Amino acid sequence: MLRFEPVSADTPPANDLIAAMVAEMATLYGPIDAPHMPSATPADFAPPRGTFLVGFDEGGAPVCAGGVKGLDGDVAEIKRMYVVPSARRRGVARVLLGALEDAARELGYGTARLDTGPLQAHAQALYESAGYRPIGNFNANPVASFWGEKRLGR
Repeated sequence: MLRFEPVSADTPPANDLIAAMVAEMATLYGPIDAPHMPSATPADFAPPRGTFLVGFDEGGAPVCAGGVKGLDGDVAEIKRMYVVPSARRRGVARVLLGALEDAARELGYGTARLDTGPLQAHAQALYESAGYRPIGNFNANPVASFWGEKRLGR
């Protein structure tokens, strides 16, 4: 069972999980916190148009995180999803994605978008199985190969 809490993306444990995710992605794609990449700053995840969630396990350890960033109108982008290696392959990413979608709904968004890269087929499979349909490159991410969108409903 996971417990999710909104945590400012520039404070622990959120910034620690983001740093781990950025480091892991850098091994796959090179630096992702670069000027030519889509914005994913703490300000992007701040209220009133965004949020950043940290998931804690039953023992209180932070095991996953992700953010919601407002785009145009009622569209949000889900970014910086990360599950610590010791919690992988247990359905944590799916639960995290659901929590982020719920948070986007609570913020008033009717559509969620996300992306992933060619070396993360498992992430693309998760997103497609959760109802994300392929769309065009909405965020000019030069390392992504899948861009997805899902109507969230109310």
